[in-house]
Amino acid sequence: MTAPIRPIAAVIAVVRRGPEVLLVRRINPPDAGLWGFPGGKIDPGESLAEAALRELGEETGVTASAGAVIDALDVLDRDAAGALRHHFILIAVACSWLAGEPVAADDASDAGWFRVAELDPDDPAFSRDVVALARRAAGLA
Repeated sequence: MTAPIRPIAAVIAVVRRGPEVLLVRRINPPDAGLWGFPGGKIDPGESLAEAALRELGEETGVTASAGAVIDALDVLDRDAAGALRHHFILIAVACSWLAGEPVAADDASDAGWFRVAELDPDDPAFSRDVVALARRAAGLA
């Protein structure tokens, strides 16, 4: 008997540095190969801020301060037949850059700063909702 699919709580760190936002190219599904925010699963006993900052450090080496929750998103990962494989609840935490230049590590193959005003919501290189969240964090939405 197959175990039921249960939602998995995770965070994404929406890190701003002036007019830029930090993005990483994801290695693992569901968004392998796409640009998104650093993030991952919340460890037991970890606060949202702690999880966001830990994942940020693991994936980029950048340090930041964590602020308010921006949004929560459902990410439903389905196989080719449409069957649900994973259900992630991504909690977006606004973060302000403190120090460091991004170096891709852990779950990221690349990392860099992107000017929020130049992000194209129709660009297929970005994970769903990345541009909208970046704009909300920058106060442009």
